[in-house]
Amino acid sequence: MKNIFDPEVHQELIDRINQLTPESKPNWGKMSVDQMLAHCCVAYEMAYTDKHPKPNGFVRFLLKTFVKKGVVNEKPYPKNSRTAPQFIISDRKDFEDEKSRLISYIQKTFDYGPNYFDGKESISFGPMTTKEWNNQFYKHLNHHLTQFGV
Repeated sequence: MKNIFDPEVHQELIDRINQLTPESKPNWGKMSVDQMLAHCCVAYEMAYTDKHPKPNGFVRFLLKTFVKKGVVNEKPYPKNSRTAPQFIISDRKDFEDEKSRLISYIQKTFDYGPNYFDGKESISFGPMTTKEWNNQFYKHLNHHLTQFGV
């Protein structure tokens, strides 16, 4: 799994996002490019804001037990895989706003660096290692950028 804290990987992700246009079409799935960008921002919103409520104890137990491994491991997501309700973006978004927002989140993550994430709590999965945060962020971005051919 590529490391989002590596300057070259960091720049590669931004360059891939900058290849997208409002007319970019997915190779699979139903999201438009603006919805995909907003969808990718949700993972960062969960890491940096209180916009999304923390699941109750039972749901969190289920997420940690049955979902976490699939999110933080190095196995790519399959095409058309299911997503959590918080990640579903049903309305259209402003492409440039969402693109800018996503790049800002990627930059913020890079600037904070790996030490910031070591033991940082995920609202869904509890405390995670830097590697788990890296895998979660990179794997998700790579999946959707590949979905849109960049």
